[in-house]
Amino acid sequence: MVQTMMVVLSAWAFLLVLGMPIYASMILSAILFVAAADLPMNIIPQKIAQSGNSFPLIAAPLFILMGNIMNAAGVTDRIFGFSAACVGWVRGGLAHANIVASVIFAGMTGSAVADAGGVGSLEIRAMKAEGYDAETAAAITAASATIGPIIPPSLPMVIYGVSADVSIGGLFLAGIIPGLLMALALSGMVVMIAKRRGLPQSKFAGISVIWLSYKRAHWALMTPVMLFGGMMAGIMTPTEASAVASAYALFLGLFVYRELTLKDIPEIVIKTMETIGVVLPLVMAASAMAWCLSISRIPQLIIDLFSASISSPLLYILIVNVTLLVVGCFIESIAAMLIFVPILVPIAHHMGIDPIQFGLIFILNLMIGTITPPVGVVLFITSKLADVSLDSMSRAILPWILPLLIVLAAISLWPPLTTYLPSLFLR
Repeated sequence: MVQTMMVVLSAWAFLLVLGMPIYASMILSAILFVAAADLPMNIIPQKIAQSGNSFPLIAAPLFILMGNIMNAAGVTDRIFGFSAACVGWVRGGLAHANIVASVIFAGMTGSAVADAGGVGSLEIRAMKAEGYDAETAAAITAASATIGPIIPPSLPMVIYGVSADVSIGGLFLAGIIPGLLMALALSGMVVMIAKRRGLPQSKFAGISVIWLSYKRAHWALMTPVMLFGGMMAGIMTPTEASAVASAYALFLGLFVYRELTLKDIPEIVIKTMETIGVVLPLVMAASAMAWCLSISRIPQLIIDLFSASISSPLLYILIVNVTLLVVGCFIESIAAMLIFVPILVPIAHHMGIDPIQFGLIFILNLMIGTITPPVGVVLFITSKLADVSLDSMSRAILPWILPLLIVLAAISLWPPLTTYLPSLFLR
């Protein structure tokens, strides 16, 4: 079966080169493998249906729905207003506010794209109005958006947890410290360049303004507290939390802030379904392809190869980091995750690497890929919002990738940064 699978993988690569959608190429390749191996053809629809019939996977569309409701309900300007009032008075204050707002927004949507497309447009507009050049405003916004999928809740963590059979609650807990470290690292970069580039500085508005901005944003700021508190108290699972969060976001938009009307809901649902229509077919097609890889024993052969040539888990993590950083430059993050999880995760498990630590390493690598050319989706979004060319944006983002790589190195070298909180709360 190994030779058959190698032929199938070659055919899959050829289909991708021809421009066929990834999910379609996966399904066709899986069908080709089953036919060549003389296995029952009904296995493929069974595997596809089995992967879709997953309770944890329900969290993905619900978190997407929540993010879309939050964007439409006027939550983003309240969050950014509060962040700007708190830190906007220091040199480079709006850059710091951009990062703080991304941390808060991360606790609501769990998506880099939602962060960049939602609060990002407001951040870039405010920074340009205060005198920041468009490239710097867009680069900071893009870099801070990568925090979204690391701090819980997180759409990539849900996808990874389902694909790799890892506790989603554990992944959520593991993301808190790395996410905060990313914010600190990016803020440190702002401090380093603030004087050198002459970044703008505003006057301190006063405690009363901070208090008023907090009151304006209070109910929005309670969203991550409610979600995290509910999950940690055992009141709700991550999947149930996604449903509660969507209902809470709808309540805020309709009855608290009243910036959402019933007429807006169909458009929000359609937008959500469009996103789900991209994500879920990938997940289900990847499940069929992963089964074909497993039955052909390709992962086992790779494990044997690595076991014979690499004995150090740290060296393996280094190889994975380099591989995924390169992959992230060319393949969209969810697609890359579904392709490489069945290959890389079993090897990590065989080498004794903590599955939660490996999950955070995996996801952070691919999130860095979202801001690197040529396929960085967040890079495209922020360059469009700031009205700058992709070439200029690609040069402007380079210094901001360095702090993220430092955090990646830290969680790779010191497992407690990702394993301490899960071990503390999930004993």
